[in-house]
Amino acid sequence: MSDRFAQLDFRRFRLVPDRWTLGALAIATIVLAPILSILWLALTATGNIWPHLMATVLPRYLGTTLLLMGGVAVLSAAMGTGAAWLVSQYRFPGRDWLAHALLFPLAIPAFVAAYALVDLTDYAGPVQSALRATFGWTSARDYWFPQVRSLPGAILVLSFALYPYVYLLARAAYREQSGRAYEVARSLGCGPWGLFLRLGWPLARPAIAAGVALALMETVADYGTVLHFGVQTLTTGVFSTWLNGGNAGGAAQIALVILALILLLVGLERAGRGGARFHRLGRAAQSVEPHPIAGRKRWYATILCLIPFAGGFVLPVSVMLVHAAAAPSGWLAPGLFEALRNTLVVAGLAALATVSAAIFLVYALRMKGSRGAQWLLPLTLIGYAAPGAVLALGLLLPLAALDHRLADGILALTGWDPGLMITGTAFALGLAYMVRFFGIAQGAVDAAFGRVSPSLAMAARSLGRSATGTLGAVYLPLIRGSVLTALLVVFVDCVKELPATLLLRPFNYNTLSTRVFELASLERLSEAAPAALLVMAVGLVAVAILARDQRD
Repeated sequence: MSDRFAQLDFRRFRLVPDRWTLGALAIATIVLAPILSILWLALTATGNIWPHLMATVLPRYLGTTLLLMGGVAVLSAAMGTGAAWLVSQYRFPGRDWLAHALLFPLAIPAFVAAYALVDLTDYAGPVQSALRATFGWTSARDYWFPQVRSLPGAILVLSFALYPYVYLLARAAYREQSGRAYEVARSLGCGPWGLFLRLGWPLARPAIAAGVALALMETVADYGTVLHFGVQTLTTGVFSTWLNGGNAGGAAQIALVILALILLLVGLERAGRGGARFHRLGRAAQSVEPHPIAGRKRWYATILCLIPFAGGFVLPVSVMLVHAAAAPSGWLAPGLFEALRNTLVVAGLAALATVSAAIFLVYALRMKGSRGAQWLLPLTLIGYAAPGAVLALGLLLPLAALDHRLADGILALTGWDPGLMITGTAFALGLAYMVRFFGIAQGAVDAAFGRVSPSLAMAARSLGRSATGTLGAVYLPLIRGSVLTALLVVFVDCVKELPATLLLRPFNYNTLSTRVFELASLERLSEAAPAALLVMAVGLVAVAILARDQRD
């Protein structure tokens, strides 16, 4: 009888989830909670809002967003794929440093590039002023100049800012292809265009599709650029419906359209790849050897690669440097170093929490080896696909309700009113950063764990190491480089994030991005330039590390 009871107790103990399982489920719940909150808000909104949205603003928001996405897809794919093909297949003047410099626009927030372009080409800017002085024109009626603050202007800025996603993945795909296939094609009389259309493009198509999908996700999520150019998209619709109209239910329904659009985009990207898989024949497979370009054509290649680099990096950095040099007192302006401190603290803590949670989740699911990892890990990537404005809406309302209940409970028990402890501090902002960029950390950590042989962990466990001890003694030392890279990338993305910061920051709490946004929106670009340069400098550190990992 006692043995039977002991067996029953043992079985009952086995049915209780351990801390790793509970922790993994808790992390996944936190990451998915804003999406579920959006669904609940949209489906339970008071009043029949859908007909009003469909009859008024939603078609305009959706149509403009689709046009913006189409333009960015074409331009970013052309620049990213073309530049990746040239630097991977040919040798020309400046090719070695351009191969890395073409990644630099990743360090520039798109809204900063928008401010720089408008400042340079607006009516009072140096370009039009020089034209009037040269040709003797006195007003805008004397000549025609393209309207910069427009949908084409937004497409141009976002394409220059986002083409590195396509370039990075396409270049990696080209570098991994077999050089012998290209030699055979050349021996059969295939020219440069034939090599690209018959060999390069088909083999790199999955990577190019993934890069374009990433660029389009960032396009849908953008707020600062489209607002500055006066382009009404779904993301600006969330802001205006919620903040200006006071209609959280309508904003949630627009956010639901954004989520549906993102999921459709991911589905199209998967379908576009068509399940294609390309493999090299072995370790001895010859890599692609760049061929030198003869004559004047080599300079054409240099110019073609310089165009995206100049538009995405040189232009915004130069404009901001000129403004900062013209008003050096801006570096000592009130609020700048407070914004820098706030940025470093909240972005640093959010990056640390995000990567730590990703390590815990990935290790727990790999350790259990269950089928749960096959569906739970992909689900946690949804946060990265959702724009910051959508996540902010999904977080703020439930967190505000929880905040008020906590404050009321503490007040009833102690007679002391603690105020808003969650939404009144930077906690909600850090949580939004964690949800928004968890997918980046999870992807990097999961790939790093996959490169560690399972036999090492099995040996550690057989020698008496606990699960925690195995993680600390075996895995963390081996994946340290990937963890540090993930920390840096998440930190930089937190620094650049604007929509979620605008919606969730506490009162009078500025980061570098919000300071740039507020000052530039008031046409005080000289005061915004120091903060913009600091944001770029932080981004360049991450890009430099990324470029180092991409060396030939």
